[in-house]
Order: sequence, then structure tokens, then C-alpha cells
Amino acid sequence: MSKRLQDLATPLTKIRRTIGEYVSRPFESVSENQKFWVSFAFLCLLTTFLVNNPFWRTSVEQYKEGDIARESIISPADISVLDAEETEKIKQSVRESIQPIFTFESKRGEEAVQGFRSAWENLARKNGNVNANSRMNANEKSGSQENWTGAGGAEVGKIFSARRFSTNELEAVTRVLRENAEGSIYGDQDRQYFQEEITLNDRQKPNQQSIVKMPESNMTALSEARDKLKDGLKQIRSLSETEVEAFNAALAPLVQPSVVFDSVATNNARQAVEKNVQPVTISLKRGQTVVRDGDTITPAVLSQIAAIRSYSDSTRQLNRFFGLLCLISALFWAAWKYIEHRGVVPRLVLSEQKTFALFGFIVLVQTALMAIFFRLAEFTAAQNLKAPLNDPTLWAFAIPFATGSLLMTLLADRRTAIFTGLFLSLIAGLLAPKSLEYALYTAITSAVAVYGIGRYRSRQSVTTAGILVGLASAATAVALIGYTQQPFILNTVTLAISCGLASGLITAAVTAVFLPLCETTFGILTDVKLLELSNADLPVLGQLALRAPGTNQHSHAVGQLAEEACRVVGANGLLTRIGALYHDIGKTAAPEHFVENQHGRNPHDRLKPTQSAKIIVSHVTYGVKLAKEMGLPPRIIDFIPQHHGTRTLHYFLRKAQLEARADEEVSENDFRYPGPKPQFKESAIMMIADSCEAAARSLSEPTPENIRFIVTKIIDAIISDDQLDECDLTLRELTQIRESMIKSLDSIYHARIDYPGYIPPNSIRTLISAAEEDAEDRGIHYKNPADIPISKGGEVEDEAIDRSHQPEKAEAKTVK
Repeated sequence: MSKRLQDLATPLTKIRRTIGEYVSRPFESVSENQKFWVSFAFLCLLTTFLVNNPFWRTSVEQYKEGDIARESIISPADISVLDAEETEKIKQSVRESIQPIFTFESKRGEEAVQGFRSAWENLARKNGNVNANSRMNANEKSGSQENWTGAGGAEVGKIFSARRFSTNELEAVTRVLRENAEGSIYGDQDRQYFQEEITLNDRQKPNQQSIVKMPESNMTALSEARDKLKDGLKQIRSLSETEVEAFNAALAPLVQPSVVFDSVATNNARQAVEKNVQPVTISLKRGQTVVRDGDTITPAVLSQIAAIRSYSDSTRQLNRFFGLLCLISALFWAAWKYIEHRGVVPRLVLSEQKTFALFGFIVLVQTALMAIFFRLAEFTAAQNLKAPLNDPTLWAFAIPFATGSLLMTLLADRRTAIFTGLFLSLIAGLLAPKSLEYALYTAITSAVAVYGIGRYRSRQSVTTAGILVGLASAATAVALIGYTQQPFILNTVTLAISCGLASGLITAAVTAVFLPLCETTFGILTDVKLLELSNADLPVLGQLALRAPGTNQHSHAVGQLAEEACRVVGANGLLTRIGALYHDIGKTAAPEHFVENQHGRNPHDRLKPTQSAKIIVSHVTYGVKLAKEMGLPPRIIDFIPQHHGTRTLHYFLRKAQLEARADEEVSENDFRYPGPKPQFKESAIMMIADSCEAAARSLSEPTPENIRFIVTKIIDAIISDDQLDECDLTLRELTQIRESMIKSLDSIYHARIDYPGYIPPNSIRTLISAAEEDAEDRGIHYKNPADIPISKGGEVEDEAIDRSHQPEKAEAKTVK
């Protein structure tokens, strides 16, 4: 291999091959059939999980009170569940019916008076005056302010010690205290527990309860009682303002609430009545209609819907999963049988197993997309309160339902693609809230994706398909609105059309993402991929044109012949034309050893037949090796060995036998191409076109009769050599191929028409002469078509002709 060609090889191919061998090593002991059915089971399980996954969506739509039902809801079974929400509402109502309980302390006023007297008597006693008539007036001794033990502290004691208070003044103060400390006084912090009625328990009479209505109006707040105390003290005219403040500071803390909220008693009473509440049970019969499409959602209906949801989420989930698994497995089995027996598909070069793997991958991707987008549609609708934006069925029109069928159309064929669309419409029916409507929507948009575009010859085809799918989706969405008897309101129709158009755009975007991935993963040669391989700027084609120009010209000519023949029999002409560009890339290793690149002398004249055969045969093995290193698709690589099949280099073999000694044995395998024989129509047509082009190029007079003679001779030789036994060409197709070859070659080599009186310029005549001399200089030309060295396998072996003793440009004779 030359260094320049080695530099063209990419290391990624070797890395990919190493990783593939490492991954496949644990499965070497497993047969292909076992691998297929294990993968089949995994595919069914994964698809079922995507359809039945509770994390994606619930089986019953979410509603709020006052909503309009978007579909009829029917009980799936006999359901009897506890209505926890309604039961809690009843318990809450019962708890609220129990009035708050307060405790009444009837002696609070007397306790306040006794507290004041006790503190005043203590002050008098500690100052040494214990006379019964004057003990409350003892305040003349120094330091008596420090003996005050009541509220207010030393400052209050100092004021009390400043003068002698009369008995009338002290009795007036006591009276004001009693008047404001007695009665029903509640703490300001307990006001929050008041209701229209409260229960009052007298602590002095444990068995006596009373109901107090409007407690806030009939009772006094603690802050209000203390304010009244201060106002009463101000009414005693003999007291100064300072003395009033002192008495208020000493007496206000003695005024305490007599009505106190009893939280323990209240909670005990409420818990007691709560225990007597019987749980509310929702009972539904199988087939019972909970709500009909278009009805208003009431609280009772909400409870029943919640019961169905609770049943679906917690009961018989295993049954549902198993049933769904059986259904999906049956659908995939039907899909496998369809793919296995779908007949001949010219564009599809995948095996049945690989086609089903592609189908399964597309179904998984499409199912995941639908599950995600259905959930997204529900979420979007939940964020909106006004119709029609709160309707998830309208938002769901934006789901790219046609992605799967469009991918299959571009990657495979229309028959498999339309089947994929119908298959996915059933999956959409299992996922969607309205099964029939969305199954129809998916089927229609998929059909448009399949039949709305032509051949995939450019990346723009995806965009075109997306636009067509968007228009069809918008029209179908409006039709479904009419079918479901919804009014044609401007907002509703606008949202449906917008979502339909968005579906087409999303379909194109998702398809553009997954299309190259599928091409690479499954080794699919789309028309776009083939056209990219025809770029003359690719390194390997550039090297072929530079190092072997004759071979390059021959490859292009063979491609034209083979493409036209494929078109006649319905084979893939583009695949064949691209395969022709690469079928002889192995000749770049030794281009001068092949007749189309030779000028004058033949290098094989100086070589032994075995050496010549080895060089010629090696262009196949070297071509395959080079193609793999370049990362060419396997289908293109197949053309390199198969266009020669297992034919023998007959003329070199005969030379070797003639030159061999009597005791020397010549092995025929040394002169045979490694094969295999053509395995598909395109490679068989390539074999015929390769030989026919080489033979026609060797004719000195390519008349229609001579062309028909050599084409017929080559095809008969190929058939006689059993080279077409392993492909599916019929005799009728071979006849059509023969006539196509004759017609094409006749068009290429037809005689030029002389135009009387026209003399081309010298520059043009120079170019024509140079081209004619170059054409005559390359290889050998035969006047008699029977003299062309066509082997028993139908191959032209010009290289075997010995030209060492012949003058240049002389006509060669057949080697006998």
C-alpha cells in the first residue's frame, strides 16, 4: 500500500471494530435465533413499559370542580373505596360543631382584694404599727418603702410611704379594685377561640355547664378591665396623679382573667365526637357511567373520579401490565411476519432481522416521544384556566405522530413505512385519552409522510416532508374537532391549526436528528448517503483519477451502463452507479498492470503467468482492504469482490499450463478470484456491465452488430460459468439487461455524423486528434469481435495478450 493511501485510512474504523468485538464476545455462544428472540422479548417489555408507565401519565384525566368533562368516564370494575376527602370533611364539620370550652373562676375578684390587703397589712406590720385601727396607715418611718411586697416594687412603696392615707381613701381604692376584678374577664389572647356560642364550666361547680352566646359582647377583655381600674382610681379626688399611677401599678396585676380557654377539654370533646363519624364509602358498579362527555364536574363526580384513579393506581396493575404485554407482543409478532414475508424490496438492502431491528428502534423512539408529549400537553393545559388553552386534547395535536413512518420511508421503503404508521397509530390509541381520534390522526399524518414526498435525494426532503405533514395535521385536527361535535370557535380552531403545523415542524426536526443516527447504526445506504459518496473530491476517488485515469473512466462508464440496466429491471440504479465508482479502487496499487491504464508495452509480457495472476487478483483483496480502512459502507464494499465472482483468469491459466514442465502441476486456484459470486441483483448487473464495457472498448468498429455479439457472448459465458446462481435474477430480467446493455453501448459508440462544409478550428481538431490517439494508445483494439479474449467466465483478459513482438497500435490476434 502506498503511503498516501495509508494516510487516507481512518483509525475510527479500527476502534469501532475493536469495541464491537469486545462487546460481542460474551454472546458468541448464543445462536443468532436465540439473540433475535431475546431482543424481541426485550422490545416488547420496553414498549409495554413506555405505554403503561405510571410516571408518564395517569389513566384518568385530572379535573377540577366546575370543569367540563372531555370524555365519558366509565367504571372499569366494581369499586368500593373509602372517600378519605369526604370523610375528612365530615370530621372537620363535626369538630367545628363542638363549641370551645372555657373555665370560669368566680373568686377572681375576691382574690385580688385579698392580695392587695395582704400586701398593705404586711407593709404596716413591718413598720411596727400593729394597731388594728391604724395598721393600714403606718407609713411614717424611714425606709418603709422597702417593705412593700406587692406589685410595682420600691417606687410604689416610696409613694405609699410619703403620707398617711385615710381609711375612706383605702376603702375607695378597695371598692374600685373589687368592681373591676369581679365578673367575666377573658384574656386578650383567648379572643381567637370565641365563637357565637361557647361552653362555660364553673370550676367551683364541676358538674355545671352553661352556654354563653355572643361572649365577646357579654364579657370584658382583660385590657379593658385594667383600663377601667385606672379610670376608677382617677375618680378618687383625694389621690394625686402620682398616687393614682402608683395604686394602678400595684392593683392592675391583681386583675386576672376569670374566663380561660381550656384547650385540653375542647380537644377531648372534639376527638370524642370525631370517633363516632362513620367513614364515607364510594361504591361503583362495573360499567357504570360516572360522567358523560360535556357534563359539568361536580364534587360528587370528583370523588368518583378519584375512586377510579385510586383503583387504577393500586389495584390489578399486574393484570393490566400482563394484558398489555400480550397485546403488544402480538402486534410485534405480526410486524415481524409482515417484514419476513413482505416480498422483494429493491431499495431495501437490509436483512429481515435488521429491518425488524430498525422497525423496533423506530417504534421505541416514537412511543417515548408520544408518551413525553402527551404528558407535556397535560402539563401545558393545567397551567391555563381559560378555554381552549386548558384542553390537553388540542395541545396533543402538536405531537410528532408521523416521525416513525417518515423515518422508515427515508431509510427503507414505502410498504414498510405505511405499515409502521398503522402500527404506531395503534400504539397512539393505547396512549391517548381519546383512542379512536388520535389513532385516526396518527394514521392520516403517517400516510401523508409516506406518500407525500418523492425519492430521498437531498436533505431538504425532510423539510419538505415536515411542511406537508404540518398542513395535513392542521387539516385533520380541524376535521376531528368537527367529528367530535365541538363548535368551530375561532380560538379553538386557531389553536388546533397551530398545533398541527407545529407537529409538522417537530416531525422534521426529530427526523433530522435520528436519520443520520439510523443510517450509521443500521448501515443503511440512503440515496443522500450514496450521493455524498459520489463526490469526486473524496480522497479515494481523487487518488483513482490521478493514479489510474483509465480505470476511473472505465468505472464511470460501467456505472452508467449498470444504472440504466437496473432501471429496466427495477433494481437500485443509484446504488449500482456508486458501487461502480469504487469497484476497481484496488487497481491504484499497480495501475500500469491493467490494460485501460497501459500505454504501449504490457508489463505482463515480462512476468510469469502466476505473477500476473497474483497481481490482477490482488486488486480485489487490496480493494476490499482499502475500502474497509476508508470506512465505506459494507454494501458498497460488496461490489468489489462480487463483480468478479469466482471466475478464473483463463488465458493466464492456459499460458501457465503451456509453460509448465511435464512434472510441474499448475493449481487452478492460483488463477481464480476469491469471490463470492454476486449475492444481489445490483452486483450481478455490475459483473455484466464491467465485462461488456471492457469488450466494447476493445472494438475497433463498435457497430450495433459487433456490440450485440460481444454482449450476448459475455452474458452466455457468465451464465454457463454459474456465476449468477446465488442472486435472484430471472431469465426474463437477463434478457432485459442484455437489451439495455446493447442499447446503451450503441448510444455511446455510435458513429459521428459529418457536417458538410463545416471545418472545425485548429484547436478543436487538435483536441479531437489527441483524444483519438489517446483512446487508440490505451489497450488493444480488435476489428473482429470474435478475437476479443473473453474467458469462459465472461471476463475480458486483455492483459494476457503478449505484445512484446508486435508493433505498437497493431491489431492483436487471439491467443490459441
